[in-house]
Amino acid sequence: MKDAIKCKHCSSSNFCKKGFRKTDYRGKIQKYYCKNCKRFFTNDEGFYRMRFNPKTITMSVDMYLSNLSSRKMRNQLTRHFSIKASHMTILDWVRRYSLKVHKFVENLGYNLGNHFYADETEINRLGHRDNFWACVDWDTRMITGIHYSVATNIKEATVFIQKSVSKGKPKYIQTDSAQFYPKAFKKLFYSNKIGGLVVEHKIQNVRKTKIHNYKIETVFMKIKDRVHDFRGLKALWSAPIIMTGLTIQHNFIEPHCNKQEFPCNLAGVDLGLKENRWLDLIRMSSR
Repeated sequence: MKDAIKCKHCSSSNFCKKGFRKTDYRGKIQKYYCKNCKRFFTNDEGFYRMRFNPKTITMSVDMYLSNLSSRKMRNQLTRHFSIKASHMTILDWVRRYSLKVHKFVENLGYNLGNHFYADETEINRLGHRDNFWACVDWDTRMITGIHYSVATNIKEATVFIQKSVSKGKPKYIQTDSAQFYPKAFKKLFYSNKIGGLVVEHKIQNVRKTKIHNYKIETVFMKIKDRVHDFRGLKALWSAPIIMTGLTIQHNFIEPHCNKQEFPCNLAGVDLGLKENRWLDLIRMSSR
């Protein structure tokens, strides 16, 4: 079912087709004439006023978040498609559409399991050791919440745990033995600050058990391998957006290697995405 087209100026549906707008990379784009406000407009499918073809943009976003640097992606576009886009343009696409899709997927309803595993790991950013926090639902392999910070303390742990349970209500969350986690749990769940929700806190103390919190470590290995390909992250304002894009890539774009299904589908969210999943997500987020 196609989305209803509305005038971009007055939201009217009283319009008619009237000519095309010619572009170098996107071909002819249908123009519409609004009979109410007497103005022309084109339909916004997530790529409004973008110079390049949507497939070029989504392929670049997908490849960048998979394993290709922005410069290498720029070279591939030039060699194989004769498309000249700078590496900064490609990075801008990644940031723009990671944020756009994130706002959309955060409002979906998820059917998650009862067992969450959470941890934080260090991320290299221009020589700084920032912290990336992530929580995964083991039943669906979906990352339920992320947080990016420059410090590890009770305040940051509290924000992270609150994000982790925003999509589901697990019976327990397992973390390592870091001292700030018990205090964050006490502050959130035992003081009735988030609607009376109580979650058991399980602690995996590797010094005593000799067992790591491996279920979240497998997710970190995948993400940190990709950050290593970046040779670290750059600007502090940009780093959280890139990590958000990597989370979307994990949850919606790439099937889990063991489950052979997409984590979002296992969590009860089947959006009917086709082969170009980024393209469909961007269009859905523009409705």
